[in-house]
Amino acid sequence: MGITLERPRSSALSKLTDPKLFKEFSYIGGEWCAAGDGASIEVCDPSDGSFLGTVPALSAYDSVRAVEAAQSAFQNWAGMLPQERAGLLRNWYRLICENSEDLALLMVLEQGKPLSEARGEIDYAASFVEFYAEETKRPNIEGVTSHLADGEVEVWREPVGVAALITPWNFPCAMITRKAAAAMAAGCTCVVHPSKETPFSATALAELAERAGIPAGVFNVVTGQPQTIVNPWTEDNRVRALSFTGSTEIGRLLYRSSAETVKRLVLELGGHAPFIVHADADLEKAVTCAISAKFATSGQDCLAANRFFIERSIYDVFAERFVTAVKELSVGCGLDDPDIGPLVNQAAIDKQNAQVRDAVAQGAQLLCGGNVHRAGPLFFEPTVLGHTPKDALINTEETFGPVAALTPFDSDDDVIAMANESEYGLVAYIHTTNARRIYRATRELQYGMVAVNRTKVTGAPIPFGGMKQSGLGREGARQGLEAFTDIKYVCRDYS
Repeated sequence: MGITLERPRSSALSKLTDPKLFKEFSYIGGEWCAAGDGASIEVCDPSDGSFLGTVPALSAYDSVRAVEAAQSAFQNWAGMLPQERAGLLRNWYRLICENSEDLALLMVLEQGKPLSEARGEIDYAASFVEFYAEETKRPNIEGVTSHLADGEVEVWREPVGVAALITPWNFPCAMITRKAAAAMAAGCTCVVHPSKETPFSATALAELAERAGIPAGVFNVVTGQPQTIVNPWTEDNRVRALSFTGSTEIGRLLYRSSAETVKRLVLELGGHAPFIVHADADLEKAVTCAISAKFATSGQDCLAANRFFIERSIYDVFAERFVTAVKELSVGCGLDDPDIGPLVNQAAIDKQNAQVRDAVAQGAQLLCGGNVHRAGPLFFEPTVLGHTPKDALINTEETFGPVAALTPFDSDDDVIAMANESEYGLVAYIHTTNARRIYRATRELQYGMVAVNRTKVTGAPIPFGGMKQSGLGREGARQGLEAFTDIKYVCRDYS
């Protein structure tokens, strides 16, 4: 009989303080499970290709089984006193905070994110659980002045039922908690499908949810191939809400396939953010913010600035200072905490190459970068393109990488028109000290979020989301509960 040797794993896994957080299973109905046929998906570190582990490639049958577990748990979870649900979410929040270093390490290994950014994401992820633990206890009955002489009127909010949550690889913890904490606070139960590139962040959250005392079936993590897992959810009447973060292309498919069962949808889709710098801006601050807006998460962020519109009179000086700052960015393995880590896969590298080559072919200037970085095959040099033509690919489609395209503009009318000339409408950045211009731009920019003289805008208390084909609905804030609740109007005769 032959001996099967276990494949060597990344030595970095030994740095986990609590190895039990590394789970190579799915989590359904309070039980850790593998695929019945043994099928699995390999996960590797994008920094060096080292093997981390596998997760089950579950079947459509398992996908339905997860819905059944969530449906079975729904009545008891929804029927709990709000303060009981709040207490369990608070336990989950505490455990996420206590295990933040291990969670950050897992994220770096499977996603490639620089360590300080991974730590920041864990804090961000925890903040949603804390926020919605508090929101759980808010009164959900609204008194309404009756229009009937003999009637008493109330408006209630009730949980819709099972919520399907489909999350991306670029923010593998925060996108789960932003969705799940809101759904669970509302009284819904969840089936979660994490990206196959980053499943270990999701299974670690499930382990902590179990330790927190969250009942079996309330929070389920189902790993596998996306179509196999998600298609049954879009067709299942018991799944009453679906929340997805990812590309606009996939969002459209989910929109269509969910129509037959008329689900509540939250779609947080693509972004193609403009970054506008006027001549009266604080130039030093604008350059600093531009670096942050473009290169956080190695540019792999739906909020990343892609199109940089610089007023012509300051274009040259901005470009010079920006390029100088970009050349100083460090590139390397996430555990070394560089400015720029690896991209997620070869397709991402191919996209950077294609956009740079196309822009240069159309007349753009390559001011720095433009090639695969010597750190490894999935690293791309921080890149700046100057005088980028309007029709270049990088100005018409998402980049999701460390490439910035600069274009000069001459007037407020021109730059607002250029910024709005996109199917996307997630976030826009503007730098100016003119109050009238700020007012006009924030009114006329067709974006769900506008950042004025700053980069960071996100957080648990704000309604995150976009306009046009950047999505539907909002996540975070009180508005984040709306997709997971139905409104019930009650009119009582008290005569």
